Amino acid sequence: MTSTAPEALEGQHPMAAPVAEPSSWQRRLRRFGYAPPAPDTAPIGLRERLVPPYTRPSARTWSLLGIGPGPAERLWRLLAWGGPLLVTAVAGLLRFWNLGKPHAVIFDETYYAKDSWALINQGYEGAWPKDIDKTILKDPGSVLIPTDPGYVVHPPMGKWVIGVGEKLFGFEPFGWRFMVALLGTLSVLMLCRIGRRLFRSTFLGCLAGLLLAVDGLHFVMSRTALLDQVLMFFVLAAFGCLLLDRDRTRARLAAALPEDEEGVLRPDAEVAETLRLGWRPWRLAAGVSLGLAAATKWNGLYVMVGFGLLTVLWDVGARRTAGAVRPYASVIRKDLLPAFVSVVPVAIATYLATWTGWLAGDKGYFRHWAEDHDKAIGSAGSLVPDWLRSLWHYESEVYTFHVGLTSPHTYQSNPWSWIVLGRPVSYFYESPAPGTNGCPATETEKCAQEVLALGTPLLWWAACFAILYVLWRWAFRRDWRAGAIACGIAAGWLPWFLYQERTIFLFYAVVFVPFLCLAVTMMLGALIGPRGSSERRRTFGAVAAGCLVLLIVWNFIYFWPLYTGTPIPMDQWRARIWLDTWV
Repeated sequence: MTSTAPEALEGQHPMAAPVAEPSSWQRRLRRFGYAPPAPDTAPIGLRERLVPPYTRPSARTWSLLGIGPGPAERLWRLLAWGGPLLVTAVAGLLRFWNLGKPHAVIFDETYYAKDSWALINQGYEGAWPKDIDKTILKDPGSVLIPTDPGYVVHPPMGKWVIGVGEKLFGFEPFGWRFMVALLGTLSVLMLCRIGRRLFRSTFLGCLAGLLLAVDGLHFVMSRTALLDQVLMFFVLAAFGCLLLDRDRTRARLAAALPEDEEGVLRPDAEVAETLRLGWRPWRLAAGVSLGLAAATKWNGLYVMVGFGLLTVLWDVGARRTAGAVRPYASVIRKDLLPAFVSVVPVAIATYLATWTGWLAGDKGYFRHWAEDHDKAIGSAGSLVPDWLRSLWHYESEVYTFHVGLTSPHTYQSNPWSWIVLGRPVSYFYESPAPGTNGCPATETEKCAQEVLALGTPLLWWAACFAILYVLWRWAFRRDWRAGAIACGIAAGWLPWFLYQERTIFLFYAVVFVPFLCLAVTMMLGALIGPRGSSERRRTFGAVAAGCLVLLIVWNFIYFWPLYTGTPIPMDQWRARIWLDTWV
């Protein structure tokens, strides 16, 4: 009989079941990186599989810092919020610094700033004169809100948000950018906490938030009154709510499962398949967030579908882990209907609630369309309220507009090129003469002053590899975290491939930028190495990851003038135009 070395049994529960020999298909997948558990490796306990613990710094780390066990525990708890708040403070300082500059109506602010001002004051958008922007910038107090309704092609939620800032700080650039900057800052805080929960690491969570804080596209969109940053905020909030719901649901399953004589949690098929998971407020909150996302821009509907499938698959995984023999059948019986009701009807009700100003008034565009037209659908039409028929007609007209929008634009781009930053959008450009508007008087030619919606190049190009890593991790290591990140990227990016003939822009990609940052963070975490790696391995990994992060931060600083509209000499501007397609 062969003896077993004591160290091979260290940490292994005496009642742990032996690991089964991998099947033939698993052996074939090893060439692609599949790694089944080694026979001599102790399996992770069921409780830890359902509710993984958060990573704690090692005792050696605290001893090197000269911190005792008691203070170390308090500091670890403090960092759970202190770290994310510190990163958020840095992001907020960057985004609110000189927010009112340039003092101009840049790019599509010409639509949303004015529509938001009308909406927040009279409940519906007005038909603004074409040449009113200069008057607004010069003397906003003299500008009258048009009472004639305006035809707008996006739902009202994003404009309600922008309008709050205008109501607080006035009808001027700082006012219409304030709320977008606030949501951009809060999204950094959310991503820190989401990353912490996803990776079970405060350090990696803060790293994800830091990457978002120094992404150029997210930064520029946080300082511009457009709808896409508001959409990104609600999408990220929905993802965070579903992540909280996942943890609480799995904790509820763990609490219901039996323990053996030694206090070890054991799977139970009956409990796993029949337990009702009860009230799930975080999934309802996700439904509200997804409704607000769709009420900002319609591509939020695709995110709703993706996240809806994600939360159902998470329930399948939870019941399977708890011991369900037929987890899909169990989820269909117990969870599918509550999941649908928590997301879809709640999102629809939230969407309709954002139209309150249009519904309550009588001057909105198409508000009385149903009353002014014959009820062509016959007697059944009387069963449908006029307001709903009018809103449906309005929405159908808007849909026709969107799918038929093919007029060429200088800065339009194909979604294939977004991930490599093929064609960023210039929001603002002026050429101040030497000695004027911040251009040094010593220059011999005009300066360049531009706001370019460009992601931080090194971050995005690193994300190209991170996406491949995440897909590999999900496909061959069955890592649910990688699947969740991939879902967020796919829900925000892939739908645009259905409309490649439509006039679309790179800045639409801001919706999935947080998930790109999570993907890069996951790749950096793998580069640093898992717990238990040798000190040499982790040292080299940490140095490599740290160098990449520092290069990304430097890259953001280098492009700072192009993100903020700072006048710079033309030679410096040309040095920052790395690709010909950026002009």
